[in-house]
Amino acid sequence: MNRPFYRLANVKQIYNGRAVLDVENLAVERGEILAIVGPSGAGKSTLLRLLNFLETPTEGEIVFDGTPIPRDPPLDLIRRATTVFQRPMLLNRSVRDNVSFGLSLRNIAPDGRVADVLNRVGLAGMETAAARELSGGEMQRVALARALVIRPDALLLDEPTANLDPYNVGLIESIVREQNESQGTTIVMVTHNVFQARRLAHRVGLLLNGNLIELSPTAEFFDSPRDPRAAVFARGEMAY
Repeated sequence: MNRPFYRLANVKQIYNGRAVLDVENLAVERGEILAIVGPSGAGKSTLLRLLNFLETPTEGEIVFDGTPIPRDPPLDLIRRATTVFQRPMLLNRSVRDNVSFGLSLRNIAPDGRVADVLNRVGLAGMETAAARELSGGEMQRVALARALVIRPDALLLDEPTANLDPYNVGLIESIVREQNESQGTTIVMVTHNVFQARRLAHRVGLLLNGNLIELSPTAEFFDSPRDPRAAVFARGEMAY
C-alpha cells in the first residue's frame, strides 16, 4: 500500500489558549482531490496553513511524503506545496511577470512554461496586461497559473471560486480536475460549497469546531454519512 502524502497525528493548533484545530488523525492520499468542508471558523484555513508549512502545529506531528516536518522546514520541502487563496495577492506587474515570479525565485528558466500554463487557464494573449486591472475571475486564474507553473507536488486551494461567476467557477474547476488527472497532483481544497466538493473531490471531510467529524469517499459522504451532522451539511444546511 502506498504511504499517504500527508499524515497528521494528534495535531492541535492553539491560538490565545483556544484550540482552533484538533485533528487526531488525517491521511491525505497521494494523487487524490480531498475537499474539506465546514462553516466559517471551523478550522479549514488553519489546516491549509499547516499543510503548506506556513505554520507549525502547537502539538502533534505532520508527515509529508514520509518525512516528519520539523519546526523550521527546509526551503526545498516548503516549495513542494503551494496555496491559491480566495483573494489572490498579485504583484503590481504584468500577467506574465506574476506567473513567472515563482520560477524566478527558483532560478528556473520560463522557456515555454508560462505560455503553456496561460493557455491552460484561458489567458493566452494577455501576457502584457496589468494583472491588478483584470476581472476577479481572471485574477484568480492568474493566481492559479502562478501556482501551476512551478509544478507543485501538493496544490492547496482556499475557497478558490468564492464570489466568482458561473463561467469562471466552471473553468477553474475544469483546470483543477485536469491538473489532478494529467499530472497526478495531490490537491486539498477547502470550501463552503458542498456542491463543488461533490463535483471535484475523491473524498470529503467535514470540520466542525476544529474537529474532523467525518471523512469518507465522496459518494458515501453525501449518500450515507455516518455522523448526523455530516448528513445535515451534505444537504446544504448548516451544522454546528
